[in-house]
Amino acid sequence: MTAEEYWNHNVHYHPVVLDAVPHGCRAALDVGCGDGLLAAKLAARAESVTGVDRSAEMIRKARKRDVGNVTLVEGDYLDGAALDEEGYDFVSAVAVIHHAPFDDAIDRLVGLLAPGGRLVVVGLAHNHTLLDWVISGCGVPASLLTARRHGGKRGPADMPVEDPIMTWREVRQSTAHLLPGRRFRRRLLWRYTLVWDKPV
Repeated sequence: MTAEEYWNHNVHYHPVVLDAVPHGCRAALDVGCGDGLLAAKLAARAESVTGVDRSAEMIRKARKRDVGNVTLVEGDYLDGAALDEEGYDFVSAVAVIHHAPFDDAIDRLVGLLAPGGRLVVVGLAHNHTLLDWVISGCGVPASLLTARRHGGKRGPADMPVEDPIMTWREVRQSTAHLLPGRRFRRRLLWRYTLVWDKPV
């Protein structure tokens, strides 16, 4: 792990995102790119990558990575932010969509995705049932062991953070309705992953 890399619960699921990039991907978009760590990784899998984030500080940090085929945009993906409608073969959103009204966020991500393109979301939800709390509790030892193996849990300073307001069940139901055929999986380290292919 280089000085520009680190481990936390979001980064832990970057391999899931990268494995989902379609072969021959021309244009990828990382929504809520933060300091550009995932965008830099995507640059090895796509001809061009756009990272967008509304935090000026995060974009400043991302530009320090200086990856040739990555373009960084400061702005909010929900209001346009100079993004191409249906312009991306692959769209990723890691720990992002709970920062906005859920349906609006999903609709916008779908609008940015080209026909036949793939959307990958790594998201958060909150515990509501006893089973939710039991499953979350199982993540504690796994998190501690994995963090130790990676030298601790850390991430960029000043990263905007918000708590999710939707429960696991609500997210599962909403995504099934909004994204028919999506592949949804609740993960051990307090995240879910969602993969969806847009019809041609």
